[in-house]
Parts: sequence; structure tokens; C-alpha cells
Amino acid sequence: MANKQNSTEGKIIAVEEALGKTEQFIEKNQKIIIIVLVTLMALVLGYFGVKQFYLKPQEVKAHAEMFYAEKYFELDSLDLALNGDGEHIGFLEVIDNYGITKASNLAKYYTGIIYLKKGQFQEAINYLEKFNGDDQIVASIATSSIGDAYIELNNLDKALEYYLKAADQNINNFSSPQSLMKAGFVYEEKGDWTNALKTYERIKKEFFKSQESREIDKYIAKAKGMLNQ
Repeated sequence: MANKQNSTEGKIIAVEEALGKTEQFIEKNQKIIIIVLVTLMALVLGYFGVKQFYLKPQEVKAHAEMFYAEKYFELDSLDLALNGDGEHIGFLEVIDNYGITKASNLAKYYTGIIYLKKGQFQEAINYLEKFNGDDQIVASIATSSIGDAYIELNNLDKALEYYLKAADQNINNFSSPQSLMKAGFVYEEKGDWTNALKTYERIKKEFFKSQESREIDKYIAKAKGMLNQ
């Protein structure tokens, strides 16, 4: 019983000593601790202040500014969408003026697609690679579009890399089989019928509800025929 009491008293003394050391540390470093706490509070308040009073208004303004550029894009008026019409700014100016907004990020996607349509393939790649998509389907389309640009630049290996990445970026029955079909065509172009067959069979197995699956059997048959020659 005495040993148990001594053990308990020892633990209490140890705790008291630890508390004492903590108090001494706080007293000794009180000014530094206060400075650190004040700095952290200032950073937190500053972050929320910037977000509330700067970023949100910038976001609203950027989307309003981009409205006409999006309309021109829908009408396939690519130069007006890109550079503006003299009264309303285009996507390039949205990117320059509102760099940290979601609108600016979306403008990079539009700009990349426009350059792809205009045949300026390296510029298309540059902007699409800068796009960071919250909408995963749009992000996978952007990635696949980079593959399209590399096809036009006759870089089959890079095109294949981006098509396969796009297919798995957000697996769905729309963009995934589209990207896989493109990958299959690249494998065919490279004479890699084994991987072409695997790619087509994946479409049939995993994306049987997709539009691409409706005619996938003929591509499977073609690949098997080439392998059996």
C-alpha cells in the first residue's frame, strides 16, 4: 500500500515539475509567444480579408468581363474570343488581368482550344497545360486535347501519353472511351496491334454503354486480324 502511495506521489511531483518548467518557459519566452500568436492571427485574418474583399469581387468582375468572349467562342468567332472586340476584352486579357481567379483559369482552357482550332499547336499545349480543371470531365477533355495537338506535331509518343492520362483522369462513359479510341488509333499508327487490341477490348468491357462501344467489335476484329497475319 505504501509503495502504491509513493508511486502516486511520485507521479504528482513529476507532473508538478513539468508544469513548473512549462510556466518557466512561458514566462521566459512570453514576448516571443505573443508575437507568434499575433502573427498567426494576422495571417488568418489577412487571408480571409483578401478572400472576402479582394478575390470575390475580382472573381465576379472577371466572369462578367469574360461573358462576351464566351459568346464569341460559341459562335466560333475565335479571334474575337481570343483578343476581344475593342469594347469587350478577350480570353487573353482575362488571363493577364485576373490571374489568380477561377475565370482566368477557365480562360486558359478556352484559349488552348482556340489555338488548337487555329492550328497553333504548341501554343495550344502551353495554355492547356496551365489549365487546372475543377470539373473533371472538362479537365480530361483538356488533357485529351493536348494529345490532339501532339498528333498534329507528329509526336505520337506524347499524344499517346496524354490520351491514356485523359482516359483515367476521370473515368466516365463520355470522355474516357473517346480518349481510349484515340489511343487505339495511335497504337495502330505505331504498328502496336497488341496494345491496340487491349485498348479496344477495354472499351468493350468497361464502357459498354458508351457510343464508342457500338462499333468497337470491328476495331477488335481488325486488331486480331493484324496480329494473326
